[in-house]
Amino acid sequence: MQTAIYAHLQADAALQALVGGAIYDAIPPATPPATYILLGAEQVRERSDVTSRGAEHSLTISVVTNATGFLAAKEIAVRLCEVLDAPALVLTRGRLVGLWFERAEARRIEGDQTRRIDLRFRALVEDA
Repeated sequence: MQTAIYAHLQADAALQALVGGAIYDAIPPATPPATYILLGAEQVRERSDVTSRGAEHSLTISVVTNATGFLAAKEIAVRLCEVLDAPALVLTRGRLVGLWFERAEARRIEGDQTRRIDLRFRALVEDA
């Protein structure tokens, strides 16, 4: 799932214009860019039924920036949600049934110098 989401986000030109390719699955070493997207925690639950095997993924994607105010971070978060609204994700195993936005939390971190928005998504994958 994470590989497919990463590739999908990297392929969007409008999102790239906002973050300059700064999409990571771990906090960048040394000095991170001023603004970046971080693919974060993921929980997976078994969701099989009598007709097929499946799993429900709960995942967090964060927008982190040291820009003043939340406007820049919120613009990136909106575009990220638009990109994932109707994704054609290519999974290494299974088929994506759906990917839904659940909630977002915006906050200041690192002594109020950095803004972070954590976006929570839920995905249902059916085993192929």
